[in-house]
Amino acid sequence: MFKKTFLLFAILFVSLPVFAVNINAASSKELAAALNGVGASKAEAIIMYREKHGAFKTLKALTKVKGIGAATVDKNRSSIELK
Repeated sequence: MFKKTFLLFAILFVSLPVFAVNINAASSKELAAALNGVGASKAEAIIMYREKHGAFKTLKALTKVKGIGAATVDKNRSSIELK
C-alpha cells in the first residue's frame, strides 16, 4: 500500500510545474524553458509582441502572438504568471 501511495505521489509531484514564469518580464530563455510547446522562436515572438503592445493583461491575450494558440495557453496555464 505504501509503495503505491508513494508512487502516485511521486508521479503527481513530478508532473507539477517547478515554477511559474512571469510572461511580462521573462527572458526568451526563461520562456522557452518554462513553457511546453514554446521554443526559442515563439519565445522571441512573445517578447516582441510584449514590447510592441505592452504587458499581457490576460492569458487569452497570448493567443494574439503568432504561433501561440489556445491549446498552448491551456497546457501552460499553471506555469504562467501575469504580474
